[in-house]
Amino acid sequence: MDHGDVLRRLSILPDPLPHGTRAIDPILMGRPADLAADQPADQPIWGRSAPMSTRRTAALVLLFPDAAGETRLVLTERPAGLRHGGQVSFPGGEEDPGDEFPVGTALREAWEEVALDPDQAGIRVLGHLDVVDVRVSGFLLTPVLAVADRLPSLVAASSEVATILLPRVARFLPDALVTSAEMERDGVRIRYAGYPYGGRHIWGATARALAQLGAIISGDEQPRS
Repeated sequence: MDHGDVLRRLSILPDPLPHGTRAIDPILMGRPADLAADQPADQPIWGRSAPMSTRRTAALVLLFPDAAGETRLVLTERPAGLRHGGQVSFPGGEEDPGDEFPVGTALREAWEEVALDPDQAGIRVLGHLDVVDVRVSGFLLTPVLAVADRLPSLVAASSEVATILLPRVARFLPDALVTSAEMERDGVRIRYAGYPYGGRHIWGATARALAQLGAIISGDEQPRS
């Protein structure tokens, strides 16, 4: 998508924000005995009855124009040896003391992970997407939405980032291809969907934020609830 067109569409964020394609929502397929009795199987698990996460994290959803004027965004792949190795996410992490949360946290983490210099890229923060309660990790994730005037200069911190990915934002519009799979974690069987990209599967909180971003850009008015 043309970057100027994307900027026009993001000039005023809708309130409330659209949900994004429902195909991304993880579905609870099997319930262990200790899961809340009022949570039926075969239902989305976002917001299910369980203690809410309390550890705050922020991620930077950064859009920028490539050499052809098409909008792309910055994602990272975690090294295989780390927790959640191989997963794809936005630059981001947990709040540190003294951070101006969430923007300060997102920008600090982006500097630490991919050496993002806000001045070099000409970054402007537009707002943030819906907070995601990532209960499997115990985090409340705030995706900070920002745009850059030019191609950012990025260098991966090898201890935290295996690869920097720069997909086209058009890849995450509501009509984009999604693929699904099932997994079992801590006795809970979940069906989840995500975006295939370069032999990778982008899923979880990252996919949910991408789906919402795609809905905003496309003008999809589907409500959150």
